Amino acid sequence: MEKLIKRINELAKKSREEGLSDKEKEEQATLRREYINKFRQGMENTLSNVYIMDENGNKRKVEKKK
Repeated sequence: MEKLIKRINELAKKSREEGLSDKEKEEQATLRREYINKFRQGMENTLSNVYIMDENGNKRKVEKKK
C-alpha cells in the first residue's frame, strides 16, 4: 500500500509541476481506483467486527445498507 501511495503522490507532484503524458494520466487514474478499492475493503473488514449495543444491553452486528 505504501508503494501505491508513493507513486500516486509522485504523479500528483509531476502533474502540478510539469504536466502528465496520456499514459501517466491513465496510470494515475488506475492507481487511484486501486487505492479507493483497497480503502473500501479495509473499511468493510473493520465494520464487519463492529457491534452496536442497544439500551437493553443487547449487542447486534452492524449491517450493510441495502
